[in-house]
Amino acid sequence: MKNSQLYKGSLSTIIMKLLEDNGKMYGYEITQKVKAITQGELNITEGALYPALHKLEAEGLLDVEIEKVDNRMRKYYKLTEKGTTETVNRLSELEDFIRNMQSLVNLKLEF
Repeated sequence: MKNSQLYKGSLSTIIMKLLEDNGKMYGYEITQKVKAITQGELNITEGALYPALHKLEAEGLLDVEIEKVDNRMRKYYKLTEKGTTETVNRLSELEDFIRNMQSLVNLKLEF
C-alpha cells in the first residue's frame, strides 16, 4: 500500500499532525518522517507534498519561515493558531472515520 488513494485524502491531516508534534519542519523532513514512522509503507512525493503545503498556507493554517542553512535558503512550515485548532478538528474527524471503517470492515453479516 505504498501510495494508496486512502492516504491521499488524509495528507493534509498527516502534515498538520507532524507539525503539531514537531513545531516546524521543512518539506523533505516531512517526507522522511512519514517514511520512518510508517517503516517505508508510505512515501509522500514532492508532487503531492508541496501542493498540500501551499493549500494549507493559502487557507491560513500554516506559516512559512525561511532560514539560511548551509548557504542555502530553506522553507520551514509551522501551524498558525488557526492551524492548531483545525488540526484538532481534522484529527477528531479522522479518528471517527477510522472507527467507522473498522466497524464496517469487522462487520459480521448475520442472516
